[in-house]
Amino acid sequence: MDLVIGPLDLSAHVDEALSVQAAAFGLGPDEVAVRRQIVLRHMTQPGARALGATDGDRLVGFVYGMPNDRAQWWSTVVEPCLRAQGTDDWLDDSFVITELHVHPAHQNRGAGRALITRITDGAAEPRSILSAIDTESPARGLYRSLGYQDLARQVHFPSAPKPYAVMGATLPLRRRPPAGR
Repeated sequence: MDLVIGPLDLSAHVDEALSVQAAAFGLGPDEVAVRRQIVLRHMTQPGARALGATDGDRLVGFVYGMPNDRAQWWSTVVEPCLRAQGTDDWLDDSFVITELHVHPAHQNRGAGRALITRITDGAAEPRSILSAIDTESPARGLYRSLGYQDLARQVHFPSAPKPYAVMGATLPLRRRPPAGR
């Protein structure tokens, strides 16, 4: 069945979305419980939006984000790292991709690319920022293919075991098709 990308009421489908994230990111029940509260809080922020990828009636991927606010926790953690690189202006006038996850059984089919390009296409901001685990991975390759570049690396979030990279791209994102298509 073909995946359908469309608006997602993330607050109403938070448990489905977090089961996708748990499968994609290897989260345990305690971490899912913490993230549930974070997602619900984020969805009350001005401009927060979510899209889902469905296979029939099953959610298999999602993305959500919002206009960046320097007062938000994420920004306060990454700002010193960006300032050290001279890139902290990216925290202004940017749409932040807060989470993007696709169930492992549905990865490498273009769902992540479709989700991130569709959500940023609706952004009023001229650029987008996100954070990703700072290792070479398919996710980082996808982000680079869309035009994201490293703004800061080796960013350490409290309670995260691995360092992250903060990446930024001007909008609209590049429209290069996935390899092999």
